[in-house]
Formats: sequence, structure tokens, C-alpha cells
Amino acid sequence: MPLVVLGVTGCIGAYKACELLRELQRRGQDVRVVMTRAARRFVTPLTFEALSRHPVFHDQFALGENGEMPHISLADDAELLLIAPATANLIGKLARGIADDALSTLYLATRAPVLVAPAMNVNMYEHPAFQENLGTLRARGVRVVEPGSGYLACGWLGKGRLAETDAIADAALALLQPRRDLAGETVLVTAGPTVEDIDPVRFVSNRSSGRMGYRVAEAARDRGARVILVSGPTSLAAPSGVETVAVRSADEMRGAALAGVSEATIVIAAAAVSDYRPAERASSKLKKKDAALSLPLVRTPDVLASLAERKGNRLLVGFAAETEDLVANARRKLEAKRLDLIVANDVSREDSGFASESNAALILRRDGTQVEVPLGTKRQLAERILDEVAALRAGAPLPAATRG
Repeated sequence: MPLVVLGVTGCIGAYKACELLRELQRRGQDVRVVMTRAARRFVTPLTFEALSRHPVFHDQFALGENGEMPHISLADDAELLLIAPATANLIGKLARGIADDALSTLYLATRAPVLVAPAMNVNMYEHPAFQENLGTLRARGVRVVEPGSGYLACGWLGKGRLAETDAIADAALALLQPRRDLAGETVLVTAGPTVEDIDPVRFVSNRSSGRMGYRVAEAARDRGARVILVSGPTSLAAPSGVETVAVRSADEMRGAALAGVSEATIVIAAAAVSDYRPAERASSKLKKKDAALSLPLVRTPDVLASLAERKGNRLLVGFAAETEDLVANARRKLEAKRLDLIVANDVSREDSGFASESNAALILRRDGTQVEVPLGTKRQLAERILDEVAALRAGAPLPAATRG
């Protein structure tokens, strides 16, 4: 049974580490807990000992049952070091190599993969010092589960809430149980919205957060692929180990996607490209007037159609975000764009879609069959999409489906 060392640090999100521990156990992992002194002010070691059925390591000078030094023995035995929640203080120490307690000492001693799930006030999260420290860890190969946005314990609204338990567990399992079925492939992923400027301060866009495309990029990376991510404007950090190209408009996305497609063997177009842009961009801010304003719009380039023109023997996967006639609209798009697969989701649902870490979808195939993917995390949906892609690339039988 794989050993996960769960590091718990001192913030209100520490109570969620209890749920995370149970979820990891449910998924077949053995969990040992390491706590900082501040963490013990929020949750007692006894709680984690009862749940994990192991002693909690929190005193770096205490010897183990057989006289071993736990910060070395646990570091050697761990197959993953997962720190959730990870405070700004702890991440700062890890980035600077400070080892002054059980958890930071164990981090320096382990050669296991490291995964951190930050949690803190939005201003702390956005502070340049913290972002620099987090960037340092990313550059060293530490994987990060991005915090969520919403109402924080301090009363603020913003980014900094500990990611959902399922999302953290998904990321942990991806590191513990790596699949290399996309090794040798180059996957081009488009993600996020595009922005079409009206004037220097206003623009036309959509509600896409980019999360779905980013989860696809991360999952493809973890399955051995080289990944090129072409991303419209988002608040998400660029995934480590992924070649990220930032764009703004539909024209820019088309140019970057076409530049990358020549190297790609698989294309997954998850971006929500604006269908229209203002006919003219004003060079200065449009002033408010009493009269109504008419804003002429013209079509933007069809990025997916442009990619389809260069399909060759590449696999091409598209997305259909619909509010009605989900299957019929998606099937038409699949045929018109010569797609191998299309992922259709109902964006009118309140529990999934835009600005959410959850999603549910139908995956439609060219042979007329379809697969229903129930509500889960976007990482889980990404893995399911890549299961289909990997099977198509290998010429293997596709997973069981229902006739569409």
C-alpha cells in the first residue's frame, strides 16, 4: 500500500485535512501525518492518530519506536509528500531551504514527489513575496493544487480557499499512480476565453475560467506527453512542465494554435473562443452619452475549423458548451469540424461548468456511440477524455458506451 506523508500546517483549513486523510484511505493509500506547531492549535494530533492509526510526527527531536529519526525514516519511506493546507509561512520556508521543524526538515530529506495545496487570505496569496516563493517551488518540480475562490474564513472574498478534497486527492493519485500511455505524443491544448477589445478599457469576452483546459494539459503531462498549452487570459498559474503560450484575442489564439499544431499529434481544443469582436477598436475610451450605443460586431476566425483544415492524421478533440439540445448540437459540430471526439456539457447547470472545479459531460464519438461522464472534478473528466484519446491512438477497443 503506497505511503502518503500528509503535512498539515496552521490555518483554519487544517480541519479539512481530516477529510482528505479519509479520502486518501478510501482510495487505497496508507497515510502518516506530520504536523507543525501551529497546526496543533487547530486540530489535535489525537484526531489524526485515530483516523490514520499511526503516531503523528511533530517533534523533530523525538526518536521513533525503534530509535530511528522520523524526519529521515519517513522521508525515505514516503512515496508522496502532500502538504495540505500549506500556509504562506511553510511555503516560504520550503522555498528558502529553512528546516526548523518536523515538516520542513522532512521536506529537505525526502526524494519523493511533493504536492502542496496552499490556503490563505487573498492578499497574502497575491503578495509578490509569496508568488515568488511558490514560483521557486514550481521550478523545482513541486506540484501545486491551486486554491479556490470564494468566501474566506477571514471574511474576505477572493482566491485563497483550500482546494476541494477531491481535487487534492485526484492530484495526489496522479503522482502516485503515473500512467505513461501518452509518452511520445505531443498534445496541443487550447484553453480559457478570448478577449476582444472595444476600447482601451472595455472588451467582449465570456465566462470561461480556463480550468477545464488546464486540467487536460496537466493530465496529459502526467501521462507522459509533451504538452503545448495555448491559453487565453485566466487567473490560473501556468502548469509546471507545460509549454504555455499566452494569448488574448481570437486572432492571437488562432495564430498560436496553428504555430503549435505542426508539432502536435493530438489536439484538444477546450478554449471558449469569442464568436464575435467589435468591427472597430476605439483608440480612446468611449464616453458615456445619453443616446443608446450601437456596437457593430463581426465574426472572429474559427480556430477549431482552422485546426481541422490541418488535421492530417492527428487526433482532434473539440468541446461543445451548450444550454439546449446538447446532443444534437454537439453531434452537428463533431461532423462539421471533422472531430474524432467531442466533449459536450450543459453550461446552464449550476453545479458544474464555468468557474467551477466540477463538471459533467457526454463524450460523443464518430461511430455514433457516446459515454456519459457523471459529475466529478474537472481533473477526473480530463482523465476520462484522455482514456478515449489513448485508446484511439493505440487502436484499442474503446470503453463501454451507450448508443447515441
